[in-house]
Amino acid sequence: MNETENLELCFEKLIVLGSVENINTKSGGEMGGGVIISEWKDMPVELLMRILSLVDDQTVIVASGVCHGWRDAISWGITHLSLSWCKKNMNDLVLSLVPKLTKLQVLILRQDTPQLQDDAVQTIASYCHDLQELDLSKSFRLTDRSLYALARGCPNLIKLNISGCSAFSDTALAYLSGFCRKLKILNLCGCVKTASDRALKAIGYNCNQLQYLNLGWCDHVSDEGVKSLAYGCPDLRILDLCGCVLITDESVIALANHCLHLRSLGLYYCQNITDRAMYSLAQSRVKNKHEVWASVKKGYKEEGLTNLNISQCTALTPPAVQLLCDSFPALHTCPDRHSLIISGCLNLTSVHCACSAVQAHRAASSFPLAH
Repeated sequence: MNETENLELCFEKLIVLGSVENINTKSGGEMGGGVIISEWKDMPVELLMRILSLVDDQTVIVASGVCHGWRDAISWGITHLSLSWCKKNMNDLVLSLVPKLTKLQVLILRQDTPQLQDDAVQTIASYCHDLQELDLSKSFRLTDRSLYALARGCPNLIKLNISGCSAFSDTALAYLSGFCRKLKILNLCGCVKTASDRALKAIGYNCNQLQYLNLGWCDHVSDEGVKSLAYGCPDLRILDLCGCVLITDESVIALANHCLHLRSLGLYYCQNITDRAMYSLAQSRVKNKHEVWASVKKGYKEEGLTNLNISQCTALTPPAVQLLCDSFPALHTCPDRHSLIISGCLNLTSVHCACSAVQAHRAASSFPLAH
């Protein structure tokens, strides 16, 4: 089956499903008259765009090779595209396809095995100036050339995932942050060489709208870098520091004092964290209650921690963690919700959330009193 036949089959399926009820187009301004569309080139671009909005990304690529009408519709109408299904030749596909997709806002290029090279990312930066979301995770072959190109060509980026891109330097990331100042979501998980204190200082200085940052297993990050983030990114909501073994209580204290909207904090295997950090988080709930209430009135959802991972933080004691759990009612130890994660901390098994206590009381009440 050739490309045109494949697309015709897709269109026929759409008709059967009722997605496209009428392919007649009015002629001569008469309500009753019409011209039957017999070829793809006769179709209005608006109808082609409607079809494209109903099909998957693989069909969009097939359509791009049919005729000028389809290519125009794709160029004008496609704003979201994922090529993560492409198991080989993704680089060539990006090079041939992206120049036709100048209106792209979201591009997902997640890979199981590394395929992308710098020339593909440079092409994206050259043609997709409206791009807001880009996923390049596991692109092990990319170098700093890609980040420099994105900095110059895609200043409107809001969400960037470069997790597992181990070849990027901290210099290139710092450079990117100076141009992509609208970043709100940044995933650097596993970018050990990229996520240095130097880079985090640049992010804290340039990306003041940042709300989500994943630094999982970036074991060169220290208190200096985290404090720069806390001071420069007050709207931070989700921060993953799992495996950042150098950080101490100083990082958590800075976050507690400056990031009032923090909802989720990952501290897995941060074994330098002590009770002092837990008390600081708990006290911030009381100390910042006026600022928190002002945020709620401005339209924020209920403030405060809703997820905390302190697994393997073996220096913590039950009184400190219990106080924290009591201070933030959304932290749960019960199996159904389980948002306070304490696995590997055998001395914290007595810590419980409010609903766990209620369940225990109900269970006790269900047994008849002994006579």
